[in-house]
Amino acid sequence: MVSPLRATLSMYDMEGPVRRANDLFWTALSQNLRERGFPVSDQLDRQSHYHAVWSEPDLIFSQTCGYPYVMELRGKVRLVATPIYEFSGGQGVERASFVIAHETHPGRTLEDFRGRRAAINDWMSNSGMNLFRASIAPLAEGRPFFGSITVSGGHVGSIDAVRDGLADIASVDTVTWGLLEKHAPERLSGVRIVAETPRGPGLPFITRGTTRDAELAAIRSALADVVADPANAEILATLGLKGVAILSDGDYQRLDDLRHQAEELGYPALA
Repeated sequence: MVSPLRATLSMYDMEGPVRRANDLFWTALSQNLRERGFPVSDQLDRQSHYHAVWSEPDLIFSQTCGYPYVMELRGKVRLVATPIYEFSGGQGVERASFVIAHETHPGRTLEDFRGRRAAINDWMSNSGMNLFRASIAPLAEGRPFFGSITVSGGHVGSIDAVRDGLADIASVDTVTWGLLEKHAPERLSGVRIVAETPRGPGLPFITRGTTRDAELAAIRSALADVVADPANAEILATLGLKGVAILSDGDYQRLDDLRHQAEELGYPALA
């Protein structure tokens, strides 16, 4: 008996309406995939660490951050499609990050936060670190810019750190911000947006690297069917997902280009 292929949607899986919508989204997509001959799991995998699953040989569908994709996953996974979200802080597949501070902090520009405490969700995050670094590099003059950096473990954690006074500034994924604004606005209480970072391609859907071209085309077709089906409109609206687009490795290379640009400015690491 063939073991079912796994799927995860851990990037945006906050409890409540979003998690329920992710389950319903996977129910629709898994049914479509089965009709195309894929032996897929009935449920999303929420037991495995999201980072570890990206390279597993039994992965059929997941979503990764763009920076880990260009730095670690290229050649190990295949791009399926990039979602298009309805939230502010982006257009089409392009997404920025929101740089946030406590609503009572007097700082109005990034320069005002020199020497202050920053929070990031993860050192390999595009929205939390890479785009943040791209914003700070022109100001840093080749020297450490912040007084300290705390790793929060997640974008919601970074928001909490700023709200609770554990950090003065953070860079937050605009889809996370949009989902909270839509479904849990109380989680944004006490914080405000200071700036918007440069934009880059958003978090791609991926599948395992051994997927053949014909299989990849079938996965893309199944995804397109789910997104286009009016029966899924409420699910997609809950997730803020209004479409998908096919991007290439070259499109995501721009995220690594931002790293090189920061290095050229003498700011290779967020500090």
